[in-house]
Amino acid sequence: MADLSGTELSEEKEAEIELKKRQKRPWEDLHKSGKIGLNPGLPETLGVYDISAVRREQRELSADPSLARFICTELTRGYFLEHNEAKYTERRERVYTCMRIPKELEKLMIFGFFLCVDAFLYVFTLLPLRVLLALLRLLTLPCCGFSGSRLLQPAQVCDVLKGLILVLCFSMMHYVDYSMMYHLIRGQSVIKLYIIYNMLEVADRLFSSFGQDILDALYWTATEPKERKRDSIGVIPHFFMAVFYVFLHAILIMVQASTLNVAFNSHNKSLLTIMMSNNFVEIKGSVFKKFEKNNLFQMSNSDIKERFTSYVLLLIVCLRNMEQFSWNADHLWVLFPDVFMVVTSEVAVDIIKHAFITKFNDITADVYSEYRASLAFDLVSSRQKNACTDYSDSVARRMGFIPLPLAVLLIRVVMSSVKVQGALSYTCVFLFYLGLVTLKVLNSIVLLGKSCVYVKRANMEDKLFERPSTTPSSSSAKSPSKADQPRCPTPSGESKAEQVPVTPCSPPSSSSSSSSSSSVTTQPTPRTDLFPPPPTDASPAAPASRPPTPPPEPEQPAASLSKEEEGEAQAASEPKHRTPKKDLLEIDRFTICGNRID
Repeated sequence: MADLSGTELSEEKEAEIELKKRQKRPWEDLHKSGKIGLNPGLPETLGVYDISAVRREQRELSADPSLARFICTELTRGYFLEHNEAKYTERRERVYTCMRIPKELEKLMIFGFFLCVDAFLYVFTLLPLRVLLALLRLLTLPCCGFSGSRLLQPAQVCDVLKGLILVLCFSMMHYVDYSMMYHLIRGQSVIKLYIIYNMLEVADRLFSSFGQDILDALYWTATEPKERKRDSIGVIPHFFMAVFYVFLHAILIMVQASTLNVAFNSHNKSLLTIMMSNNFVEIKGSVFKKFEKNNLFQMSNSDIKERFTSYVLLLIVCLRNMEQFSWNADHLWVLFPDVFMVVTSEVAVDIIKHAFITKFNDITADVYSEYRASLAFDLVSSRQKNACTDYSDSVARRMGFIPLPLAVLLIRVVMSSVKVQGALSYTCVFLFYLGLVTLKVLNSIVLLGKSCVYVKRANMEDKLFERPSTTPSSSSAKSPSKADQPRCPTPSGESKAEQVPVTPCSPPSSSSSSSSSSSVTTQPTPRTDLFPPPPTDASPAAPASRPPTPPPEPEQPAASLSKEEEGEAQAASEPKHRTPKKDLLEIDRFTICGNRID
């Protein structure tokens, strides 16, 4: 028993000694086992493990925590960004996107600005010439003889209506005293003027949203096919409604210009500062909202229109001030700092707003090139042979910019500020008009060339020659049996086997083959298939208004099939109106706030 207890004690002592040796030299076991290269805990220096580092690490582990050790750890600890590479790469791309936003946004703004300039100059340059040509056609009609179903073409009717609206509104604006309005506004307090200016901005957006609908209703009422002559009486109330709208909108813009003029002429410039700060309040109202690409496109168009309108208002303010100081050039330099401050604040607010909207909604800067291509597509398609609308009207629908009220006000201010007397003055006016025509033509040529380049880059050339969809509109969906007959009649002289469905915006089948190869600057051909032929013309094909003859047997299934296709087209068109529009080319309505979420 004694021997057994002695051996046990000796074994325990040997185990303790061995444990102490391992604690002092932990690398000896690794040398013996041959696993020295597999231990990641020991630091290696030139292939030999650092014994001092191991001992120092053991002392640190066994030592108690202290303040000095905590501070030392905070100063020497490290971290590795590559462990979250995707996150930091995304953050860097956001910074690059914010840096690209000013350049891409200003490209879109400059292109849209010159589109507005083109539509605005059209009212002063080409519209009077087109009205004169339409009146000349009316005067020479008895001499040339009447051949056809209408006196003027639809485009000429719209031009004459625009000219009449301009003349009537300009004559009505003579009864509005600009000086009395200026002094009436100047007598108000600063806070009242600030509230008035905000109310005028909201009213301007509402007028722009509803005004183009009024003008479109007038144009369509005047040019739609009519079965009876007394149906043309409906043009008269639409015409007076359009005149009343343009007059009210022109007065609204005049009050805006007067308020801005009061802000420029105030001594302490407090009102101008408050009005500029109103632009920065716009950032708060739009940055923290959810935006899709279509909503951002609407807001971009609204910003283009607002920037162009503010530039015209600044021009009106400068003209009024220069008139008061007898056109002294030194006073222009007095106005220049305030004008520069207003323009700079507009640009800065737009850049900041768009930069943060794209950041918060994960929208790339390349979206502005898509917006620019969409605006360019409108310009190119309006020059096509089968264009359904005038270019100035398409700009108004896309951006909410209606040039008629602004043109009426500018003509009123220029006529009251500049006195034209003598032959030399009229010669200068004529030369100025020729300069405007030259500027309009050059601007249109450059814009058309740039637009073709943008459309080609965006691969949208195929959409230029696509035939419009044959789905009936919401107005004709209620009575398809009546709407389909006058819209797609068969041209006289063609057999029924050669009939091709023709949409309202497309030409007859005889000219459809040539439309795809025609130039984008070709003028549209007059439509004669929308109206019944004159009574003296004996056409072999029966008109749509007469009762049809009994068709032969093989054509009956085709007729029933066409009705079924019409029903399917109507059913397909109903959910199309409920779903939000995704294509940028379909966004053609100016919203109230510019950032509506569908």
